Amino acid sequence: MAQQLNKVPKRILVSLLESLSAGVVPRTGAPYVAIGREEEVDALMACLSNVENGGAFMKLIIGRYGSGKSFLIQLIRGYAVEKGFVCCDADLSPERRLYGSKGNGLATYRELVKNMCTKTSPDGGAIQNVIAKWISNVRSEVALAGFKAGTEEFDSEVMRRVHMVTRETENYVGGFDFACAVNAYYKGSLNDDEALKGAAVRWLRGEYPTRTEAKKALGVSGIIDDENWYDYIKLLAYFVRKIGYKGLIIFIDECVNLYKITNRISREANYEKLLSMFNDTLQGNASGLGIVLGGTPMFLEDKRRGLFSYEALKSRLEEGRYGGGFKNLMGPVIRLERLDDDALYALVCRVKGLHAQNYGWEPPVNDDMAIGFLKECLSRAGADSMVTPREIIRDFLEVLNILYQHPELNFDNIVKTTVSSSVPITATDSDDIADIEI
Repeated sequence: MAQQLNKVPKRILVSLLESLSAGVVPRTGAPYVAIGREEEVDALMACLSNVENGGAFMKLIIGRYGSGKSFLIQLIRGYAVEKGFVCCDADLSPERRLYGSKGNGLATYRELVKNMCTKTSPDGGAIQNVIAKWISNVRSEVALAGFKAGTEEFDSEVMRRVHMVTRETENYVGGFDFACAVNAYYKGSLNDDEALKGAAVRWLRGEYPTRTEAKKALGVSGIIDDENWYDYIKLLAYFVRKIGYKGLIIFIDECVNLYKITNRISREANYEKLLSMFNDTLQGNASGLGIVLGGTPMFLEDKRRGLFSYEALKSRLEEGRYGGGFKNLMGPVIRLERLDDDALYALVCRVKGLHAQNYGWEPPVNDDMAIGFLKECLSRAGADSMVTPREIIRDFLEVLNILYQHPELNFDNIVKTTVSSSVPITATDSDDIADIEI
């Protein structure tokens, strides 16, 4: 599913190389360096098909830092947007959690909505565009049905069709207030009332601090908060399918921040919220919703503070008695193994081609040199199992950048210096977390 190099737009190419050079997952252009994860991509694309048919799913992508889990998340996000899904993504942090009494859960909701994207709004902030496009489509349908724009009959028919959709959301938790906010946006667009439209969008983004303020602006009785934010995610999933999208896919990365919570009660409250999300997607309590979480092995497996410390999650997520040693991509957990040597070589060659295209030059690196670079990387102690694509790409781009700026230098000499100066790989580098009170 990787893209051809001769089709990479310049703006994407520059951003892609800058991200890879810094060891950061690119937000755009991921398909151009997608190599070696075909089975995982196919498994997640099958999940998207399930959501398209009204189902739901939840997957945990587990891998070491730099193994490619965040990259895979961005890759699938790009594919989902292209297929007509609405996507939201957020990274957890000490301030953003699944549950918290001090705005931590709401902060996650706000981040998800802020990053909401569609095919026509790929850069985020799509909540207003989603509603505005739907209302525009309703107007077009009413005009095609024979109603004359600008007449009272036209406006009445548009309002009837809008209310027909929003009324159906009232059967869900928080649905009445949600319907009020969407209807208010329509009234604002009908009367060119930007203040009313802004108030509706503000409510949908979870930005009202008090019920009193929200009621004064919109007439709603509640607001989105720490306790109910996930209910509104399910409601959004239902709503976007009703107005023509294939479903809602949310991506939550850096879940290791839940593992870092030192307070046991707070940590287990977050795990309980994750359990309710897992149960909803598997028991039919959510429709048109996909949830993808990214975390490290310790976040999942640690029996003292990880998900396996919470018995209800452990019984659902751990491998069965026959699963050991076999790759099972149909289960709730997708474990990212190290890319094989052929995939790493193809990745290095792809990066070389991208660098050549961006700077308009031919890097003095032949196939034997690329193979030698990989052998040098993999010769370090523990590298055979612990080396990550992030480290290899970052080091290789560093070599190419130096060669581009200093054409008089020799590739082999630079490689020995660059690779040997990298931080040695140890089995505990990615998983030892300091017990810092959060």
